[in-house]
Amino acid sequence: MDPIIQKKISEIEKQEQVKIIYALESGSRAWGFASPDSDYDVRFIYVRRPDFYLKLEKTRDVIEWQLDDTLDINGWDLQKALRLLKGSNPTLFEWADSPIIYRYTEEWNRLKSLLSQYFSPKAGFHHYLNIAINNYKSCRKGDMVRLKKYFYVIRPLLACKWILDKNSPPPVFFQTLAEAELEPELQPVIHKLLDLKMHSPETELCPQIEDLNRYIDRNLKELPDSLPFLKQETPCGYEELNRIFLSIINNIT
Repeated sequence: MDPIIQKKISEIEKQEQVKIIYALESGSRAWGFASPDSDYDVRFIYVRRPDFYLKLEKTRDVIEWQLDDTLDINGWDLQKALRLLKGSNPTLFEWADSPIIYRYTEEWNRLKSLLSQYFSPKAGFHHYLNIAINNYKSCRKGDMVRLKKYFYVIRPLLACKWILDKNSPPPVFFQTLAEAELEPELQPVIHKLLDLKMHSPETELCPQIEDLNRYIDRNLKELPDSLPFLKQETPCGYEELNRIFLSIINNIT
């Protein structure tokens, strides 16, 4: 699939007249629990020529290139990415830690070096806790559960625990999170579920797993109480982001 994705990246650059400075795999393939029929969630950050950013009219800051059963490709303009970084958007930290990279440039390397300055433990904690809460609602609707839904709940809960323990962005790879934050008695349950998920279709169902349900219920109740103990960060300003932005666009030819 990599040659096809590389071709798509080149097509985007040519037709949209942009430079893609970073392209990666997101979603279940990056998390390490893709099913055999999982699609490819390709994400990228791109930059345009300087005159594009000087227009008075509002311009689009996303490219939505393809969405079908195999490929889901879209990206953000550098300006959008930097504004989101100012607000400590957790998605950017996940993209930066993806183990599957399709394009990596010096421009991205310079931007990546700034990420840690803008990470907000509280923003990240809220983000992952809300993901867990929203996904768990659908898990409890019937006797059977989609396999992937359990991972969509457990993974953000473990991410919350990582943030509480380390005050840093949680790793993208699920097994790294599980080894660091999941209780030993649940490790065999998760390993068995992980193996089943990776050898089953995306739509595969499984019966409710009461050990996991109790774990999830307990953490959804207890984790919000930990919020006051998170490190109080001092917000970073736009100065460094503006410098990086101007430096990158002024070198686009």
